[in-house]
Amino acid sequence: MTRNTLLLIKPNAFVHHHVGHIISILEEAGFRLLQLKEFQFTPESAAVFYEMHKGKEFYQRLIDFMCSAPTVGLLLEKDNAIADLRELVGEVDPAQRKPGTIRDLYAEGVTENAVHASDSEANAEREIGLIFG
Repeated sequence: MTRNTLLLIKPNAFVHHHVGHIISILEEAGFRLLQLKEFQFTPESAAVFYEMHKGKEFYQRLIDFMCSAPTVGLLLEKDNAIADLRELVGEVDPAQRKPGTIRDLYAEGVTENAVHASDSEANAEREIGLIFG
């Protein structure tokens, strides 16, 4: 069954001009791009998006990073979209990243990990609503 999911291209990947490369990887992996939106998180909108991390030691660093430069939101479609995208994105932990994943290619650390991908159908629905309305 075809599903939708969300990918955010984070500020570090935006600043280093990796947006086109990441979109190419997605298209080559069979994802269909339904919508694209460039925007700038505010501290308030980032706090809403990342509310599940509130209280964790990295929370404020994440909010500050996500507000540091533009972000690109991508609404994507594919059979098995969420699981396939999570595999293509790769692990947050640099020591666990598989070669060739987006984070392996473009991340600069744990927080500056180039992209965010929805991790469940419920989160995809919530996050798509926050970014695309």
